[in-house]
Amino acid sequence: MTIATPVAQPLRAVAPPRTVAVRINGLSKRFAVRRGWRQMVRRPLGAVSHVRALVDVSCEIAAGECFGLLGPNGAGKTTLFKILATVVSPDAGTATVHDRDIVFDAADVRDIVGCAMTSERSLYWRLSARENLRLYASLHHIPRAEVRTRINDVLDAVDLADTGDRMIATFSTGMKQRLLIARALLPRPRVLLLDEPTRSLDPVSARDFRTFLRTEIIERHGCTVLLATHSSEEAVELCNHVGILDRGRLLAVGTTSEIARRFDDQQAFQLWTRSAHHPAFVMLEAEGRVRLLAARPADADGWGCVTLTIPGGMENAADVLACLASSGVDVARFEQSNVSLAELIERAVAARDGLDE
Repeated sequence: MTIATPVAQPLRAVAPPRTVAVRINGLSKRFAVRRGWRQMVRRPLGAVSHVRALVDVSCEIAAGECFGLLGPNGAGKTTLFKILATVVSPDAGTATVHDRDIVFDAADVRDIVGCAMTSERSLYWRLSARENLRLYASLHHIPRAEVRTRINDVLDAVDLADTGDRMIATFSTGMKQRLLIARALLPRPRVLLLDEPTRSLDPVSARDFRTFLRTEIIERHGCTVLLATHSSEEAVELCNHVGILDRGRLLAVGTTSEIARRFDDQQAFQLWTRSAHHPAFVMLEAEGRVRLLAARPADADGWGCVTLTIPGGMENAADVLACLASSGVDVARFEQSNVSLAELIERAVAARDGLDE
């Protein structure tokens, strides 16, 4: 009798389960439009009109990632942040932060969420930066033995250690913005909401803050960051995923490259050549294989830059390049030109408007 020996199966790496830090399901919010005094006098019992700030917003944000919120002013980004911070209650839908409901477990949510909004009115201008932070530490019930160390740490992080004893009234707008960020970091939150954190910072300070946010807050401490920004540098450098918000609706969610592929069907390319006006370009455009956008004048060495779009992806781009080479066009450099985030937002909005029509 022969006994079959079982064949050992190779071990397969199992990806760790994805932990969801923030789960948003169908959030909606509207606000009453403020009426002027003339309307109040003429029609004191008139109907109240409303403006929709959020409309059925749903998404999930993984723990330890940086999620960027993109969109024009008035898109609803700040309203969404205020709801997640339990400052404003939604009209419909639910949201949880590490499995705590923002409505029924609001106190628990406030213990694990830090928020830095673009408002300086919450700072006490007649107090110093350290005194402001001490007051905020008491509100968060931070142990007294840790208060001094934590204040020093966050002031160092935002480069305000040397000015921590000055009154806020003497601070510049950028310094106040940095103090708001320091205040949000003070309770060491598990989820951090940042509303245009580098808006008032100079380029060097903005770069240093992005480095600090990525290395210390996200990578070292594993904090989940929701970042509302208009900066393409921040979105590309920091964000694992981004969402495009417009007029309260979440139009798209994904990585920047995924969204680019979704809304950028006409990929742009730049080509450096000494034959910018070669007939081959005219022929390719007449055949619909390219669309010429611009031609930069030649430099002292005679090399100019032609910007064109090529539908159909990289395969068609390779065919176009081969056609140009066979036609005698000398090409020194050929590369894809990434579409800007502003253009992606405009295309996402245009696509939504087309569906609405």
